[in-house]
Amino acid sequence: MGGSDPRQRRSVGVLYRGRFAPSPTGPLHAGSLVAALASWLDARAHGGAWLVRIEDVDTPRCVPGADRLILDQLATCGLHSDEPVVWQSQRGALYQQALDRLIATGQAYPCACSRKDIEATLTAQGLVRERHHAAVYPGTCRPGRGGLRGRTARAWRFLVPTHSTVDWTDQQLGPQTQDVGTEVGDFVLKRADGLWAYQLAVVVDDAAQGITHVVRGADLTDNTPRQILLQRALGLPTPAYRHTPLVLGANGEKLSKQNGALALDLSDPVDALNRAAATLGLPPASGSVQDVLAGWTRAWASTISAPPPAAPHIATP
Repeated sequence: MGGSDPRQRRSVGVLYRGRFAPSPTGPLHAGSLVAALASWLDARAHGGAWLVRIEDVDTPRCVPGADRLILDQLATCGLHSDEPVVWQSQRGALYQQALDRLIATGQAYPCACSRKDIEATLTAQGLVRERHHAAVYPGTCRPGRGGLRGRTARAWRFLVPTHSTVDWTDQQLGPQTQDVGTEVGDFVLKRADGLWAYQLAVVVDDAAQGITHVVRGADLTDNTPRQILLQRALGLPTPAYRHTPLVLGANGEKLSKQNGALALDLSDPVDALNRAAATLGLPPASGSVQDVLAGWTRAWASTISAPPPAAPHIATP
């Protein structure tokens, strides 16, 4: 990544920083390699930095040793973090600072509702939760609607603003929009079991690490507007987002560990990488791991037209 590479900086003073953030609930599978390869290629094509973050905030789902196995799998595929790997489980103090800030500004509130309470309220209102979609929180504990009413707080929720429609342009999918208030409702920041919710943790970490571009699977597109609202509430920069195609299981749903995904067979890492590259629309390649990655980087770079966003400040909320 020499300074003479014109792709390194698309505009003066703007340095690309991307990341891959796997959850250590098991080894990487074919779908997760697609996301890893896409994020790595996007970083390399921009001449930027690629970071790895272990998203182990949901500790009950994490498998001991899976984090190290994932790092070994990435290394076998020639994908190495440009900076020391960070673990979310070690960053709770940063998440608490962000939550305290939201509480102080009236943008977060305690909630006493269990899932059963929420389902019962929605049923009483004649609303049915769609399959594979979380229930829209009915606002039972919202300030001004009675609050806790003497009940014990279980979780903390983000107070979605009145004007909650978020519009953004995904670099893969094009223009996107979502009304977070009607489609999601006030979402959880800290769970009833005391664990940090993904939405808050990922926003804090992306800002703290100065991430300019987020490249991840299309199944996470729906999370983007919630994260943008949190970024605005905390005064943090919004990265550019790109959501890549998914690898589907035999039942037509996203390939995942819960959907029977097998651990990557890396006896031939170039073959595994070729399968991931095919999902991304890249041509087959042969040679060493370094050779095929270099060829795909050039192919990816040829598709880049838009400059990265303004350089974010590296902030700790």
